[in-house]
Amino acid sequence: MTKCGYVSTIGRPNAGKSSLLNWLVGEKINMVSHKANATRKRSNTIVMHGNDQIIFVDTPGLHHQEKLINQFMLEEALKAIGECDLILFLAPVTDKIVHYERFLEENKKNTSHLLLLTKTDFVTNEELANKIAEYEKYQDKYKAIIPISIKKGKKQSLLLDEVIKYLPESPYLFDTEILTTTNLRDIYREFIRESVFDNISDEIPYEADVIINKVEEKPKVEVIKATIIVEKQTQKGMIIGEGGIAIKRIGLNARKKIEKLIGKKVYLELFVSVKKGWSKNKDSLRELGYEF
Repeated sequence: MTKCGYVSTIGRPNAGKSSLLNWLVGEKINMVSHKANATRKRSNTIVMHGNDQIIFVDTPGLHHQEKLINQFMLEEALKAIGECDLILFLAPVTDKIVHYERFLEENKKNTSHLLLLTKTDFVTNEELANKIAEYEKYQDKYKAIIPISIKKGKKQSLLLDEVIKYLPESPYLFDTEILTTTNLRDIYREFIRESVFDNISDEIPYEADVIINKVEEKPKVEVIKATIIVEKQTQKGMIIGEGGIAIKRIGLNARKKIEKLIGKKVYLELFVSVKKGWSKNKDSLRELGYEF
């Protein structure tokens, strides 16, 4: 009998959840940004490990803010905690353990979890040992504590072996050939949004989103037309930039990521539109695909 189950990645904003999943699947399919709160919705990344199937669920970071979009993101994370077979809690090794303590409060169903100490390449072996000792007072709460560094390139199989131990016996839930249940249009949207995060400073990325208007699949080129949504006219000007320089940079960055994923040329046309207060309006959020 094979094993198969859902594994939610949980942690504070910018803990490295999306980077971990891209590393495990060996392909960039999840949005990654050095800025916190980049991930807004749950997404599934499917990893075959031997004869077993793991469905990893990427989630927004655990945080509490008043904006409606932030409330949606928190709900997404909490749903993932309650609806999975196992949790990977990512704790950057330089963090205080208060983030983990808050997670224990949120884990109402006491779902089994592994504690991953991430970004260990930033500390010495002695500092790592001291941090592990700090968490040991909660050793009855987690199944295992695992230091991990994506940059150091340790074998993914070591973590996957540990994950499989706690999954139920089950037939596969998805086709073994697919890497994600997210459709291509949504991946394109996230790559464009990631490029906004990477190329525009300050708060604008948090008040921006993307609508894919049209995708036309041609034999040698993928034609994509998309609109970047912002809340203020001044933000539109900054997204476009003087002489269109900023939006050209965003488009070039997004196009390269999409081309690498789908393996063919991409023609990407970007527009910018102002939708005042979209992040605070439930109807506007629904139009953008955020279902409460």
